[in-house]
Amino acid sequence: MATNGKRHRFKDGAFRRFVSLALVTVLGVLLLIILLRTNSVSEYVPHDLTERHEDLRPSYNYSDYAAILNLPKHTELSIQLEKLNQLPPRNTDLYPNLAKDHITIVLYVHNRPKYLKVVVESLSKVEGISETLLIVSHDGYFEEMNKIVEGIKFCQVKQIFAPYSPHVFPDSFPGVSSDDCKDKDDATKKHCVGNPDQYGNHRSPEIVSLKHHWWWMMNTVWDGLKETKGQSGHILFIEEDHFIFPNAYRNLQMLTALKPLKCPDCYAANLAPSDVNSRGENWESLVAERMGNVGYSFNRTTWRKIHTKAREFCFFDDYNWDITMWATVYPSFGGPVYTLRGPRTSAVHFGKCGLHQGHGEKNACIDNGSVNIVVEDVNKVANINSKWKVHVYENQPGYKAGFKGWGGWGDDRDRQLCLKFADMYHSVGNVSTI
Repeated sequence: MATNGKRHRFKDGAFRRFVSLALVTVLGVLLLIILLRTNSVSEYVPHDLTERHEDLRPSYNYSDYAAILNLPKHTELSIQLEKLNQLPPRNTDLYPNLAKDHITIVLYVHNRPKYLKVVVESLSKVEGISETLLIVSHDGYFEEMNKIVEGIKFCQVKQIFAPYSPHVFPDSFPGVSSDDCKDKDDATKKHCVGNPDQYGNHRSPEIVSLKHHWWWMMNTVWDGLKETKGQSGHILFIEEDHFIFPNAYRNLQMLTALKPLKCPDCYAANLAPSDVNSRGENWESLVAERMGNVGYSFNRTTWRKIHTKAREFCFFDDYNWDITMWATVYPSFGGPVYTLRGPRTSAVHFGKCGLHQGHGEKNACIDNGSVNIVVEDVNKVANINSKWKVHVYENQPGYKAGFKGWGGWGDDRDRQLCLKFADMYHSVGNVSTI
């Protein structure tokens, strides 16, 4: 009997070990399948995003919205992103009230998480950052970028995601369609779709997304978001590779207040010189110069002027938004387009790689995972004097009217989508308000 009991116990133990081994094996297989699926599907495709926000309900019909504007047909992901764009700012429990004279900050990002960590860390040390709203505009959806932004606790934060980013449409326009022309294909011979640029090259979604995102973001921030569409004052725009000094916000407040007095013809206020390699002159005077693309801000009056030049912006054959502005939009204003800044920079461009590079471990474009930017004591407090005069730079070098563009923007589909972004919040009334 004792022997039989031992045999039963041995059998029971063996069975339990077998069950445990089987469960571990099944779990391992499931995990492997999940990992394989994760690696085989483009990294920007998330799980059901709206599950995180069960109380979120659409305020308008997405199919009607797209049909009215004749936009590309929505995908499941683009609909989810549209819904996320309707969420109110986070951290209102920590910062329930914005300062009356606050300047909204818009940070537009692509997919360079190491860069983003640097700019977020720099923003966390900015004097006055808790008084304002930070809007982060994403070019599509990338989970690692999203997690970094969700971890911000130093001010109110609102995220918006470009729902018509080429990164959201992997199999159709504005992404890549199976019948799209590639490189220097002859559309007639290849029976493919697309218009080449002035150099004979067909569109690249990774390249055109730069200009699409910037234009969509501008139209959305100024005319689409309920948090900002009634705002008349300045809005500051920075990118994920801009290091912001602690005194940047206070300096910008002073610049925007001084601009109508010191430089009434200036269209904007900048935190940095137009020459990205310059740290400023260290003069005891303000500076009026061509508008730069690092830490630039302008008000609704300037935006309305820019918006009237949508056709110039959308039809210029250059995939860079800033070169497009310098070479065709600003020259169409009929006179010099100056920005006002201080004699010392309050923002620094630290990116080594252009476009969407710099997001891989081996291609991070940041030395040893960090940036070597010295923040001196003078960079920690406002260093602009309201009594200073203004030094005006005239005939500066750079892109001007007559430059024909670097190309990359010759496809008529991109140009038409660009124009639709300009009409997005003007042709459908409240339907498009997010």
